[in-house]
Amino acid sequence: MRIGFYPKLAASNIRKNRKTYIPYVFTCILTIAMFYIVKSLSLNPGIDEMAGGDTISYTMLLGSWVVALFAFLFLYYTHSFLIKRRKKEFGVFNILGMEKRHLAAVLSWETVYVFLLSLTAGIGLGIALDKMMFLLIGKLLGVDVVLGFFISSKTILMTVELFAAIFVLILLNSVLQIHISNPIELLQAGSAGEKEPKTKWLMALLGLACTAAGYAIAITVQDPVASVMLFFVAVLLVIAGTYMLFTAGSIAFLKMLRRNKKYYYKTRHFTSVSGMIYRMKQNAAGLANICILSTMVLVMVSATCSMVIGLEDILNMRYPTDFSVVSSDLDASRRDEMTEMVKQLQTKENLQVKDETSYAYLTFSAYRDHDTFHVGRNENITLIDSPNELFFMLLSDYNTINGENRTLDKDEVLITSLRTSYDEPVLNLFDKKYRIAGKADDFAGNGTIAAAMLDAHIIVVPDMDVMQELYEQQKAAYGDRGSDIRWLYGFNSGSGSEQQKAFYEKLSKMLKEQKFGAYAESKEEASMSFKSLYGGFFFIGMFLSVLFVMATVLIIYYKQISEGYDDKARFEIMQKVGMELREVKASIRSQVLMVFFLPLAVAGIHVTAAFPLISRIMALLNFVNVRLHIICTAGVFLIFGGMYVVIYIMTARVYYRIVSRKDS
Repeated sequence: MRIGFYPKLAASNIRKNRKTYIPYVFTCILTIAMFYIVKSLSLNPGIDEMAGGDTISYTMLLGSWVVALFAFLFLYYTHSFLIKRRKKEFGVFNILGMEKRHLAAVLSWETVYVFLLSLTAGIGLGIALDKMMFLLIGKLLGVDVVLGFFISSKTILMTVELFAAIFVLILLNSVLQIHISNPIELLQAGSAGEKEPKTKWLMALLGLACTAAGYAIAITVQDPVASVMLFFVAVLLVIAGTYMLFTAGSIAFLKMLRRNKKYYYKTRHFTSVSGMIYRMKQNAAGLANICILSTMVLVMVSATCSMVIGLEDILNMRYPTDFSVVSSDLDASRRDEMTEMVKQLQTKENLQVKDETSYAYLTFSAYRDHDTFHVGRNENITLIDSPNELFFMLLSDYNTINGENRTLDKDEVLITSLRTSYDEPVLNLFDKKYRIAGKADDFAGNGTIAAAMLDAHIIVVPDMDVMQELYEQQKAAYGDRGSDIRWLYGFNSGSGSEQQKAFYEKLSKMLKEQKFGAYAESKEEASMSFKSLYGGFFFIGMFLSVLFVMATVLIIYYKQISEGYDDKARFEIMQKVGMELREVKASIRSQVLMVFFLPLAVAGIHVTAAFPLISRIMALLNFVNVRLHIICTAGVFLIFGGMYVVIYIMTARVYYRIVSRKDS
């Protein structure tokens, strides 16, 4: 054959199969554009110049690797639908005299065409949208961005290399499928009947057990640190359980429906149930993929939206005052000298000062067992045991801050708890029993206790002698890792953000020069770091969500087209033997509804079960507004469900046009 024949045939094949190729090419373009954007942002020098830019760059770098991995899996998976639909076409070519190597040549040219078109359009789209994404990041961080394009030759090269490798692997897989098939198998690929799958009760029960185990971890593990460690275990269990339930459990469920005579012997149910039983082996993987992708979208979008919306609450929790100075030097004269110098700087800089507060505190961790706290190493403690953060302050400081006049005996304490509760009458610590004299009023504490990853308790002790004794005991238990008694001076300011930033710089410099052994914290200064961290999470979360939604839509689209062509002959026969068009529609509607909304329903159950675990992980990032998280999760589910309905309507129409003989 002439060399020019293969490129022409490949181009002709793409045109003839445009209904399946156009969505695939469009998806390739968007995937390439997204990878380019994320990678380009990670290398953009403009981001490095922003406050918190390092965090954003690192987040984008991690995001680029996630997009790269997803691109490979997604494109590889969706391309298999194309090959499956075209096996009959390849069989005809083979029968007409085309050898396997000739088919490989045609496939190679088709891959080259799709690759060049997708790469050119994808990089072009990425370059066009890159600046807009850069401006969006600037908006999230609240900084002004200089206009102008940044085109990274390194990013372009990495994009070409990555997707060239992906397309080569896709081509090799396609050629292998053609090579190992004989012409008859290729011709019958679309019409070959499936044996009725057996009901695999063991797999179904194992899938149920894996899912239940994942749910149990999500619901029962209380410690945020352990939650992070066990999160991936729970995810893997639920993913494995989902695949097994859709593979084996769905068949068992459909056969149960078939045994229900009242349900089964209705026209629309008879055709849909019987058809899905015979093709459930290929349906199951697609349905499980849709379910898992939907779950990922719901979790990521709800979590990132919650953190971005609740950023102000997170900041206020982590920094109860605008400024704080923390010192481990307990010498009274030295402390007074430092306080006086801070006040002088306040006056010099015309800083509007209000709500001053000061107190001594001691904090260390312990493992709680009912009314007893164990400090130090304990061989009986396991990963899932719940450590607690203990925050001690003096009664005199507590009374001054809260305007109270409480009294305590030597063996008495006041207590209040964060993120948990303490209802015991006594507290046992270091083999000493302290009687709970009452609940302490709400006390914001400081950054140390507010940022604690663990369940926390603020304990008011009678005097410095008790605190000193506790200090020495935890030092003996923890050694070099033991905590010091610290002193905090905090205050708010009515000054503007720029003035606060300038004051923080001078305050930090003064503390360092005078060698007070103290450090300063500023809410305004820290806000940029928080914005960069949560803004980066939000940006990547939205990006990945778009990819997952796109994957979900394409999987459903190809699945319905593939099944539409498979069902076409069956429905034509049924119409010829007397099945009315409205009955065809009802049967289609029943099948499509079952295929579509089962993954969404299961995804909703997954998200509900995962909610406690996700909330505890978010607590590590200082997000504890569970109510906001619930609202965001419900809102995201409703929006995603609405999109799902739109996809259902569009897909059902395509499927109906195919099986009702209006589309040939």
